[in-house]
Amino acid sequence: MFIEALAMICVVVVLVFDVLTQPAASFASALALTVLAAIAAVFVSAVAVAMARRAPWSRGAALVWQLVQLAIAVGAFQGATAQPAWGWAILAPTLVALVLLFTKSVMEALRRPDIE
Repeated sequence: MFIEALAMICVVVVLVFDVLTQPAASFASALALTVLAAIAAVFVSAVAVAMARRAPWSRGAALVWQLVQLAIAVGAFQGATAQPAWGWAILAPTLVALVLLFTKSVMEALRRPDIE
């Protein structure tokens, strides 16, 4: 998750640079996309820290993030402006992360402690 958090931070930096230096067809849309990417970067960073601390809720949050990435990857393969290379670049680590989230070791590490 830390690699994904770093990737999202890089995306935010690129988007901020683009908003400040490139003419946008719609400044409001460019700004909204940048803000949404920043929120996503904060979310993924928080999930990464929570996973490092073995917080039980972090597995569910990581699953949600992987499903969002899966939807983005599928979208990258479709449409008039399809970008299959980006789709594969997003899809491959997403599938690996989804499989790892359901491995026994991860489930045990992030299991809620028994309350008696």
